[in-house]
Amino acid sequence: MANRRFVHFASTVLTLTIVVTLLGLRAHAAGREKVIYSFAGDEDGEYPDTDLIMDHAGNIYGTTVLGGDFGTGTVFQLTPSANGWTHTVLYSFSGAADGGQPYKGVALDAQGNLYGTAVVGGTGGSCPEDGCGVVYKLTNTSGSWTESVIHNFTGGADGYGPGNGLAFDSRGNLYGMTPTGGAQGFGVVYQLKPDGSGNWALRVIHTFTGGADGAAASAGRLLAHGGNLYGVATAGGNHGAGTAFVLKPTPSGEWKIRILYAFKGQPDAGFPYGALSFDTLGNLYGTTYYDGAEDLGAIYRLVPSSTGPWTETVLHSFVGGRDGSSSISNLVFDTAGNLYGTTSEGGAGCNCGTIFRLTPDGSGNWTESVAYRFQATPDGAFAYNGMMSDAAGNLYGATVQGGTHNEGAIYQFTP
Repeated sequence: MANRRFVHFASTVLTLTIVVTLLGLRAHAAGREKVIYSFAGDEDGEYPDTDLIMDHAGNIYGTTVLGGDFGTGTVFQLTPSANGWTHTVLYSFSGAADGGQPYKGVALDAQGNLYGTAVVGGTGGSCPEDGCGVVYKLTNTSGSWTESVIHNFTGGADGYGPGNGLAFDSRGNLYGMTPTGGAQGFGVVYQLKPDGSGNWALRVIHTFTGGADGAAASAGRLLAHGGNLYGVATAGGNHGAGTAFVLKPTPSGEWKIRILYAFKGQPDAGFPYGALSFDTLGNLYGTTYYDGAEDLGAIYRLVPSSTGPWTETVLHSFVGGRDGSSSISNLVFDTAGNLYGTTSEGGAGCNCGTIFRLTPDGSGNWTESVAYRFQATPDGAFAYNGMMSDAAGNLYGATVQGGTHNEGAIYQFTP
């Protein structure tokens, strides 16, 4: 089995080192969860630290950080059928010029091609992690997939070690972040623009300074909305506990950053890793790994302001134990207006994480409840990502361990 090397998304924050103790099945809260695929390790892939996406045919796509033919990760597809789901490895990374260790999944274009990042490999420069990383494209030609590198990070002004997913805007440009590198060493936000002939030009649209604007881009992907980009930085800011920001294009073609909120740390939220989500009123929601009242993470809401900082409210502070702790999750709405997400730890006896629900009362208050507690092998274990929903309201996510072989799992949750 390949050695498990992990990328630290910020120099002063998250270190996810967890030892799994298999304690058998434990009772859990209501909600129907089932593992739809268990990774077998080696060529099949292992350690799926991935967001998931679904195409119009109902196929699911994601990545594994390890495994594959060379032990440095895969891109996979799950195809639904009447008998379950069929797993196919679309590409195995070699860890060399094509990149290696792809985190946080892929983005899908209108032609069915996939785009993602790998934190190591490439030919762009010499970096501490066996290469500076790449942005890659998987081209789908009648069901045959070909990988090409569309940017090799140099470890200089363009950053290195890209560890989050990519986001498209309405014009077909791609956006992403790096947690390190850049002119100040605290990471960058970049744009990749296609030229129509298969080439892509990378442009750094913001370099984090480590000061008021934040430091170390999050694991969650940017949110492209209304021509702007919304995201979080995991550290830095006026209080050292991270920031939420928006990047807006100017008429001259530059991008201007505005800090929506500087997290204050305990008892406020602090150190956000997951992506942001909008509601229909223009409010933003997210989670933090640390801080909150118990320093075990929090769920927060940001209400818009036209001038100054947005108004932040902690909707729930995780208390650990059966409630869960340490969320790295985005949040997803159901049709009734409830919010769902995951915690990476806490829950049942194995501390394998939870699926949680926030229910609004119509008066601005929210109540948190645990919808499911992961139970370890053969169930999933340790949700380092949030979930996506299908048209029927089912939610899908990944756990980095658990499943039949304890190499990670993909699960379906029906509220």
